[in-house]
Amino acid sequence: MTVDQALSERFLERAEARGLVDVAVATMDSPIGSLLLMATPKGLVRIAFESENRDEVFGEVAERLSPRILDAPRRLDPVRRELDKYFGGKLRDFDVPIDWSLAGTFARRVLRRTARIPYGSVASYGEVAVGVGTPRGYRAVGNALGSNPIPVVVPCHRVVRTGGAIGGYGGGLPRKRWLLDLEAG
Repeated sequence: MTVDQALSERFLERAEARGLVDVAVATMDSPIGSLLLMATPKGLVRIAFESENRDEVFGEVAERLSPRILDAPRRLDPVRRELDKYFGGKLRDFDVPIDWSLAGTFARRVLRRTARIPYGSVASYGEVAVGVGTPRGYRAVGNALGSNPIPVVVPCHRVVRTGGAIGGYGGGLPRKRWLLDLEAG
């Protein structure tokens, strides 16, 4: 460990001991690109794809949750381990705690319903709309899924158009296809 790494570790330990880290941050490489991971003491709050503007992601989290954001990769080790297992085809259900703070009331209902779609299965936007009590709200469901702050772990990629067409995806259609192919086995 270098002197700079040791100082960073010491700083992080002191900040965490004093409760000064509201949002921990780490990055990880994955088969679908680099992922930015963010967690609060409640749980995983944000996953951002490399295609997203990092300054905007940090700005949104700072404004909506807290500006006390610090690179704290150890706090995100459980998330990274689960994601590694998932991408390796060895994990079907995520166990990491979720912090829903970045999702509004309706979006939270949609995302919780989406989180119950089994691995390897898909549901239509209409089916999710019915599942959250708004049978005609498939467009609103699509908007809620498009703003999913925790993609992959909250599997919005499992929602497709009626008839099986792939539909949209905030991370881009190649990522959605890759994730669906992974789960198809």
